[in-house]
This record gives sequence, C-alpha cells and structure tokens, in this order.
Amino acid sequence: MAEEYSTDTGVVLRRAWKNKTVLMQKEEWIIELGESIPVGLKENELMLKESCSEPTLAKRVTRNAIEWRIRNLPYPLSTYMVTCDENDGAIVVRTSNKKYFKRIEVPEFKRCNIVAKQDDLSVVHKNCTLIITYKKPAILLEMERAVLTALQDVETIEYNNYQSEDVLNNLMIQ
Repeated sequence: MAEEYSTDTGVVLRRAWKNKTVLMQKEEWIIELGESIPVGLKENELMLKESCSEPTLAKRVTRNAIEWRIRNLPYPLSTYMVTCDENDGAIVVRTSNKKYFKRIEVPEFKRCNIVAKQDDLSVVHKNCTLIITYKKPAILLEMERAVLTALQDVETIEYNNYQSEDVLNNLMIQ
C-alpha cells in the first residue's frame, strides 16, 4: 500500500494498493482513495478509452468526513436514492428512473467494524455531480489520529502530483 498525505493538513490525498499478479507481469495498482492516474500517464491505453460522459466515482477524505463525487450525473437531486446498507457496510446509490446504480464499498467501515448509519449521510447535487458525504465516526477519527502520530517519525518524499506509476513502484521498493 502507498499513501499520499498533505503536509499542510495531514489528510490522506491518495491511497493505492498493489495487486498481486502472475509472475513476470506488470503489477497493477488499485486506487482506493483519490483521483486515478490520468490516462496520458498510463502505459498501453491507446486503443480503448471510456466515454467522457460516463459517470465517474472519486473518493476524498477530509478531516471530519468521507466524500464521494460521482461526476456526469445530470438528473435532479429528487431522482437519487442514497442509502446505507447496514449488513455489508456499503453505500448504495440508485435512481428512480433506473438509469444509474452503484454500490460503494467503504473499507474504513470494515477496518473499524462500524455499522453505517443513515443519519451521518448527506447528499448534494451540483454541476452534474452527486456529492455524498459521510460524517466520520469517533473511532475512525481516533484511528486516523494514531496513524498521523506514527507518521510524524517517518521520512517523507516530496514529488509532484500525477507522476507515473513508476513513482509508486519506487516508493514501495524503498
């Protein structure tokens, strides 16, 4: 796992997990948090490209909340039904016109054994973007504080955003 933190705020900007693959194949990174690596920086993506009008999901973490932004959703807010699935610890987004359905897995809930509560969830729709915000529970805030205090002693490497996957690979080697 590789994480990028903001040195100013101490908030996680990107979290990526290296996926185990077959011997001699290029390893794949799964982006859990933050924007994915831009298309121009990935290798071998010349043939197929998803539509620019396709809904895209991005996750952000702030000090007090976890936020998901689903871009390219043009319907009004009254069309969306966003619910917390208490059994699986996931957030389910569906539309009344049955044009969009997404089950958003929340690994933080599983790590902390948290049951998702509908009261901590808020939804806003602006500029064709559905913004889902979940207020962090106290146990998650404590866990993040403990991680930040442990990271105070770690040597940091600074680099510009959106460099290639080789940077992530080099960070894992070090």
